[in-house]
Amino acid sequence: MPNIDVAKSPAKPSGKVPGRQPPRDVFEAMRQEVDRLFDRFDLGPSRWPSLSSRGGEAGFMTPDIDVRDTGTSLVIEAELPGVTDKDISVTLADGVLTIKGEKRSEREEKQDNYFLSERSFGSFERALALPEGVDEAAIEAKFEKGVLHVTVPKKPEAVKQQKKIEIKSA
Repeated sequence: MPNIDVAKSPAKPSGKVPGRQPPRDVFEAMRQEVDRLFDRFDLGPSRWPSLSSRGGEAGFMTPDIDVRDTGTSLVIEAELPGVTDKDISVTLADGVLTIKGEKRSEREEKQDNYFLSERSFGSFERALALPEGVDEAAIEAKFEKGVLHVTVPKKPEAVKQQKKIEIKSA
Protein backbone atom coordinates (compact mmCIF):
# COMPACT_ATOMS: atom_id res chain seq x y z
CA MET A 1 0.00 0.00 0.00
CA PRO A 2 1.50 3.41 -0.93
CA ASN A 3 2.49 5.85 1.81
CA ILE A 4 0.05 8.74 1.96
CA ASP A 5 0.76 11.94 3.86
CA VAL A 6 -2.65 12.58 5.43
CA ALA A 7 -1.79 16.22 6.14
CA LYS A 8 -1.10 16.88 2.44
CA SER A 9 -3.73 14.67 0.82
CA PRO A 10 -6.76 16.56 -0.53
CA ALA A 11 -10.19 15.93 0.98
CA LYS A 12 -12.33 13.55 -1.08
CA PRO A 13 -15.98 14.20 -0.09
CA SER A 14 -17.31 11.69 -2.61
CA GLY A 15 -15.44 8.80 -0.96
CA LYS A 16 -14.21 7.71 -4.40
CA VAL A 17 -10.58 7.74 -5.43
CA PRO A 18 -10.07 8.71 -9.09
CA GLY A 19 -8.60 5.92 -11.17
CA ARG A 20 -9.36 3.20 -8.62
CA GLN A 21 -10.70 -0.01 -10.10
CA PRO A 22 -13.58 -1.94 -8.49
CA PRO A 23 -12.27 -4.44 -5.93
CA ARG A 24 -11.36 -7.89 -7.24
CA ASP A 25 -11.89 -9.72 -3.97
CA VAL A 26 -13.18 -9.35 -0.43
CA PHE A 27 -9.80 -8.31 0.98
CA GLU A 28 -9.42 -5.56 -1.61
CA ALA A 29 -12.91 -4.33 -0.69
CA MET A 30 -11.94 -4.27 2.99
CA ARG A 31 -8.75 -2.32 2.18
CA GLN A 32 -10.82 0.22 0.26
CA GLU A 33 -13.19 0.55 3.22
CA VAL A 34 -10.19 1.33 5.49
CA ASP A 35 -8.92 3.89 2.95
CA ARG A 36 -12.39 5.44 2.84
CA LEU A 37 -12.40 5.63 6.66
CA PHE A 38 -9.14 7.57 6.65
CA ASP A 39 -10.48 9.84 3.91
CA ARG A 40 -13.52 10.60 6.08
CA PHE A 41 -11.29 11.20 9.13
CA ASP A 42 -9.38 13.83 7.16
CA LEU A 43 -12.64 15.73 6.59
CA GLY A 44 -13.15 16.33 10.31
CA PRO A 45 -15.84 15.20 12.75
CA SER A 46 -18.54 17.57 11.46
CA ARG A 47 -18.68 15.66 8.14
CA TRP A 48 -19.05 12.18 9.70
CA PRO A 49 -22.46 10.54 9.18
CA SER A 50 -24.69 10.25 12.20
CA LEU A 51 -25.11 6.78 13.62
CA SER A 52 -27.44 7.98 16.33
CA SER A 53 -31.11 7.09 16.27
CA ARG A 54 -31.84 9.84 18.81
CA GLY A 55 -31.70 13.36 17.48
CA GLY A 56 -28.72 14.86 15.72
CA GLU A 57 -28.16 14.57 12.02
CA ALA A 58 -30.50 11.93 10.60
CA GLY A 59 -30.30 10.41 7.17
CA PHE A 60 -27.31 8.12 6.80
CA MET A 61 -25.56 5.33 8.65
CA THR A 62 -22.96 2.76 7.70
CA PRO A 63 -23.58 -0.66 9.22
CA ASP A 64 -20.66 -2.62 10.61
CA ILE A 65 -19.92 -5.84 8.74
CA ASP A 66 -17.77 -8.91 9.31
CA VAL A 67 -16.60 -11.15 6.46
CA ARG A 68 -15.32 -14.69 7.17
CA ASP A 69 -14.04 -17.36 4.82
CA THR A 70 -15.04 -20.78 6.17
CA GLY A 71 -13.25 -22.60 3.37
CA THR A 72 -16.45 -23.70 1.65
CA SER A 73 -18.26 -20.35 1.79
CA LEU A 74 -18.02 -16.69 2.66
CA VAL A 75 -20.12 -15.54 5.60
CA ILE A 76 -21.04 -11.86 5.73
CA GLU A 77 -22.65 -10.49 8.89
CA ALA A 78 -24.05 -6.96 9.07
CA GLU A 79 -25.10 -5.42 12.37
CA LEU A 80 -28.42 -3.62 11.86
CA PRO A 81 -29.85 -2.76 15.28
CA GLY A 82 -33.33 -1.27 15.27
CA VAL A 83 -34.01 -2.39 11.68
CA THR A 84 -36.61 -4.98 10.69
CA ASP A 85 -36.23 -7.56 7.93
CA LYS A 86 -38.92 -5.73 5.93
CA ASP A 87 -36.66 -2.65 5.77
CA ILE A 88 -33.66 -4.55 4.30
CA SER A 89 -32.85 -5.41 0.70
CA VAL A 90 -30.04 -7.77 -0.40
CA THR A 91 -29.26 -7.79 -4.13
CA LEU A 92 -26.59 -9.22 -6.41
CA ALA A 93 -25.61 -7.61 -9.72
CA ASP A 94 -22.42 -8.03 -11.77
CA GLY A 95 -20.65 -9.83 -8.93
CA VAL A 96 -21.42 -7.12 -6.35
CA LEU A 97 -23.53 -7.97 -3.28
CA THR A 98 -25.43 -4.90 -2.04
CA ILE A 99 -27.16 -4.54 1.32
CA LYS A 100 -29.59 -1.59 1.47
CA GLY A 101 -32.16 -0.51 3.97
CA GLU A 102 -33.75 2.15 6.07
CA LYS A 103 -33.84 2.68 9.81
CA ARG A 104 -36.80 4.44 11.37
CA SER A 105 -37.14 5.53 14.96
CA GLU A 106 -40.05 7.24 16.68
CA ARG A 107 -40.39 8.21 20.34
CA GLU A 108 -43.14 9.94 22.26
CA GLU A 109 -43.25 11.00 25.90
CA LYS A 110 -46.29 12.57 27.55
CA GLN A 111 -46.07 14.11 31.01
CA ASP A 112 -48.24 16.59 32.89
CA ASN A 113 -46.21 19.62 31.83
CA TYR A 114 -44.71 18.59 28.47
CA PHE A 115 -45.08 16.48 25.35
CA LEU A 116 -42.02 15.15 23.50
CA SER A 117 -42.13 13.62 20.03
CA GLU A 118 -38.96 12.61 18.13
CA ARG A 119 -38.61 10.94 14.76
CA SER A 120 -35.50 10.01 12.84
CA PHE A 121 -35.04 8.26 9.53
CA GLY A 122 -31.87 7.09 7.87
CA SER A 123 -30.89 4.95 4.94
CA PHE A 124 -27.82 2.78 4.56
CA GLU A 125 -26.04 0.86 1.85
CA ARG A 126 -22.99 -1.42 1.74
CA ALA A 127 -21.63 -3.06 -1.40
CA LEU A 128 -19.09 -5.89 -1.55
CA ALA A 129 -17.46 -7.26 -4.68
CA LEU A 130 -17.59 -11.05 -4.51
CA PRO A 131 -14.55 -13.05 -5.63
CA GLU A 132 -14.63 -15.40 -8.59
CA GLY A 133 -15.66 -18.97 -7.87
CA VAL A 134 -18.72 -18.30 -5.71
CA ASP A 135 -22.05 -19.97 -6.41
CA GLU A 136 -24.25 -16.92 -6.98
CA ALA A 137 -27.40 -19.06 -7.37
CA ALA A 138 -27.03 -20.51 -3.85
CA ILE A 139 -26.59 -17.30 -1.82
CA GLU A 140 -28.80 -17.23 1.29
CA ALA A 141 -29.69 -14.42 3.70
CA LYS A 142 -31.15 -14.67 7.20
CA PHE A 143 -32.02 -11.86 9.63
CA GLU A 144 -31.94 -12.65 13.33
CA LYS A 145 -31.80 -10.40 16.42
CA GLY A 146 -30.57 -7.32 14.56
CA VAL A 147 -27.88 -9.16 12.56
CA LEU A 148 -28.12 -9.98 8.86
CA HIS A 149 -26.29 -13.24 7.97
CA VAL A 150 -25.48 -13.72 4.27
CA THR A 151 -23.91 -17.05 3.25
CA VAL A 152 -22.15 -17.13 -0.13
CA PRO A 153 -21.15 -20.72 -0.96
CA LYS A 154 -18.13 -21.42 -3.13
CA LYS A 155 -18.33 -23.66 -6.17
CA PRO A 156 -16.75 -27.08 -5.55
CA GLU A 157 -13.90 -26.37 -7.98
CA ALA A 158 -13.12 -23.13 -6.11
CA VAL A 159 -12.64 -24.89 -2.77
CA LYS A 160 -8.91 -25.45 -2.63
CA GLN A 161 -7.45 -28.47 -0.91
CA GLN A 162 -4.99 -27.68 1.86
CA LYS A 163 -1.84 -29.64 2.49
CA LYS A 164 -0.06 -29.39 5.79
CA ILE A 165 3.67 -28.78 5.35
CA GLU A 166 5.97 -30.31 7.94
CA ILE A 167 8.44 -27.89 9.53
CA LYS A 168 11.88 -29.37 10.06
CA SER A 169 14.35 -28.19 12.66
CA ALA A 170 17.62 -26.74 11.36
